[in-house]
Amino acid sequence: MCFAPAGGVCGARFGAGMKKAADQGAIWALGAMSGTSLDGVDAAMLLSDGHVIEAFGDTAYRPYSAAEQSVLRAGLGRWPGDEGVAEVAALVERAHAEVLGGFEGAELIGFHGQTLAHDPGGRGTHQAGDGAALADRLGVPVAWDFRSSDVQLGGQGAPLAPFFHFACAKWIGATQPLCFLNMGGVGNITWVDPRKAGPEEPGALLAFDTGPANAPLNDLMQERRGLAYDQDGTLAAQGEVVDGALELFLDDVYFPKMPPKSLDRDAFADMLELVRELDDADAAATMTGMAATAVMLGLDHCPSPPSQVLVTGGGRHNPVMMQMLQAGIDCPVRPVEDMGLNGDMLEAQAFAYLAIRVARGLPTSGPETTGVSALVGGGTVSVSSKG
Repeated sequence: MCFAPAGGVCGARFGAGMKKAADQGAIWALGAMSGTSLDGVDAAMLLSDGHVIEAFGDTAYRPYSAAEQSVLRAGLGRWPGDEGVAEVAALVERAHAEVLGGFEGAELIGFHGQTLAHDPGGRGTHQAGDGAALADRLGVPVAWDFRSSDVQLGGQGAPLAPFFHFACAKWIGATQPLCFLNMGGVGNITWVDPRKAGPEEPGALLAFDTGPANAPLNDLMQERRGLAYDQDGTLAAQGEVVDGALELFLDDVYFPKMPPKSLDRDAFADMLELVRELDDADAAATMTGMAATAVMLGLDHCPSPPSQVLVTGGGRHNPVMMQMLQAGIDCPVRPVEDMGLNGDMLEAQAFAYLAIRVARGLPTSGPETTGVSALVGGGTVSVSSKG
């Protein structure tokens, strides 16, 4: 299927004419996301000028096999040059090439890579995968390395979806402040005031990681049951939240810390130890409760109470997680699908949107989203060396 915008040419490329293309209106970009839950690669098309969402296009998903997940897990916490990183990068590039190669009409690709380590203020941030190599394989310009510039300039480098969330709030016609809550491997929240003219405007956004979400729960399921995750919250529904373990979790200094702030996937690695003595059901329920309660504490940091919380990421498929969130939040909590958005693909769509902003020299993060000192346009664009 051709995804070229009306009046455009299907399969148009930036190449030497990148500036000319950047001066035009909306283009079709193809975004990809491989998250910290390590389940697979999401890919999605988006039509935008880098400001307004014009249309959503086709999507695809390429799961990681159990063997591939083992390779990815072995690379967690490692930095460029460390043992196992080259294998992770090769896997990530191959998996992305497989799914992205199935699309037609993309004028630009947004490639996030696979986060292996994240230490803003310390060693930096590390996403495995070479966007230049991917551009060569696919013959399409690739925007990538979205986080490094932000971290180098003193920002957290995360979360990066908030500017897209602002565009989504406009697209759904929101008129009052609301929150987008991503319950992926790590939980993160974006408070949006859609009454502002743009995401760069002071007071338009506040974003930060709330705490661990699915990642430690997935690790528990893998360790205890040999399963990738707690499907439909089945195991958690059979247990009860153990207050003692929850209270120890909430004692962490991260929660009262003022945002913007961000976390590494394994920043709360001791969660498994906190539930070590619990049976499987109570452990799953307690870890689900930990993730939900972290969100409730996070909402206290918002400039004003949201009119609604729209949930994206795998956590919205967990009825126990959603019930816990709704029980502790004083506004409607609903999956983003209720507003016509695709919660499975929102992050992939975000990187399509951010890719366009990178190519057009627009900021992708700012003081209220990552804590960086000024607006930053992260990322670089690589064009195929094969012409």
